[in-house]
Amino acid sequence: MSKEHDKQTLAQRNNLIRAAVMGANDGILSVSGIVIGVAGATTNSFAIFIAGFAGALAGTVSMAMGEYTSVHSQNDAQVKAEKVQEAALQTQYDTEFEFVKNKYAAQGISDELATQATKEMMANDALGTTVRERYGFSLHHEVSAIGAAMASMIAFPLGSLLPMLAITLFPVKERVIATGIAVLIALAITGYSAAHLSGANEKRATIRNIVAGIFTMVVTYYIGTLIGH
Repeated sequence: MSKEHDKQTLAQRNNLIRAAVMGANDGILSVSGIVIGVAGATTNSFAIFIAGFAGALAGTVSMAMGEYTSVHSQNDAQVKAEKVQEAALQTQYDTEFEFVKNKYAAQGISDELATQATKEMMANDALGTTVRERYGFSLHHEVSAIGAAMASMIAFPLGSLLPMLAITLFPVKERVIATGIAVLIALAITGYSAAHLSGANEKRATIRNIVAGIFTMVVTYYIGTLIGH
């Protein structure tokens, strides 16, 4: 197995893991808002659980379809870019050569070295080189739209189980606080994981996710309290 194939497989796997992490994160965040909001309006555990279950079911379908559409659209755009570059290489090879060479030269490489590098890259894989330099992605690294949808569809309900179980299993007087704490810990984990996979700032992403969770739960709880009383 070639190194290129290993990189391709790793990139695709990371994208599926990202979809799963984001699905779990959305499941935790959205369903915690639902169950805590309903808990502010009623102490009936069955009513709270049913509301959470309905939200989890709707969210699962929505998340899976959204992920499928997003990834499929991205793959379609990459296929279109590939076709554009195939045509450009047939009719404007010199222009594409100059574009790649100028990009290398702009990075501080001497003109002679940039020309030599471009010759070697274009001779080895002209299409892959021009697609990468013009559009910023590598060929044949497409993510499976069905795989991403399945990852989200599985992860969302798993994430939603945490707030649903916490709000129904803890004693009435303690369940809102206990659920909030459990949800914030889970959001910290998913926020850090998502940032790590995407190469973003882990600390900033974790704090942002926690703040979003606090805001969601506080707002929905007080709206539920106002409606229920």
